[in-house]
Amino acid sequence: MPSVTRSPAVRRTLIVVLVLNAVVAAAKVSIGIRTGALTVLGAALESGLDMLNNVIGVMLVEVAGRAPDEDHPYGHDKFETLGALGIVGFLSISCFELLREGVMSLLARQPRRDVSPVDVLVIVLTLVVNVFVVAYERRRGRTLNSAFLMADAAHTGSDILVTLMAITSLVLARVGWPWLDAVLAIIVALIIAWSGFQILRQSIPILVDERAIDAHDLRALVLGVPDIVDVRNVRSRSTASGQLFAEVTISVSGSTPVDEAHRLADAVESAIEREFGTSQVTVHIEPAE
Repeated sequence: MPSVTRSPAVRRTLIVVLVLNAVVAAAKVSIGIRTGALTVLGAALESGLDMLNNVIGVMLVEVAGRAPDEDHPYGHDKFETLGALGIVGFLSISCFELLREGVMSLLARQPRRDVSPVDVLVIVLTLVVNVFVVAYERRRGRTLNSAFLMADAAHTGSDILVTLMAITSLVLARVGWPWLDAVLAIIVALIIAWSGFQILRQSIPILVDERAIDAHDLRALVLGVPDIVDVRNVRSRSTASGQLFAEVTISVSGSTPVDEAHRLADAVESAIEREFGTSQVTVHIEPAE
């Protein structure tokens, strides 16, 4: 789906997720302050960052969804990928803060906390909301081919693990083991770091224009078009929305008429689109030696 048509749908999805994350963050902050549990406060931080990501996402998707123009002839899809990298920045902040607080808490003696069954129940309910948000956002991300939605879903996926740790911490505090809260916080920080790495692994190839198709496979496909003598150069890259850009230099017989050469170029474009999906292909034609 072109980014121009999918942008409003991505934005609506982010607004729904923003509202749900706001409810979850408010509940976690309330329980975290009342009980003093580090993992619950960490979970509240995660949900707060989710909200900020959603707000930034709404603004970024608006830019990414603009049609190509004179200054950006290839469109604005990379703004969406930049947004995904922004999420990595927020993940890094969460990771550092949880690690620091976890280590400091391990070095200090943890007093027994007053944790009620209601506190545990509220955090369990926020977990249910987190699970729904991840499933909803991933489904919409796949449908809309949105790198930002998929990256944001990964972030919220780490929030599920954080919330599970928070529930465990509250239960352990009730049975007299509050010191394990710090250990769980450190584990959560490592989970967040892994989520950030996964987002980087998906986003950087798009930003640096890593090849989208193996050159050998692309060359073999083009050579399969009748009357093409040779393929001298191939290049490819893709965008966050799955749009493929390819440049191909083919050689044909020097006696080939202009209209026939144009037909061959169209045939190459059609073959690439049939094999690899939505594509914008530039074909250069040279005479065979």
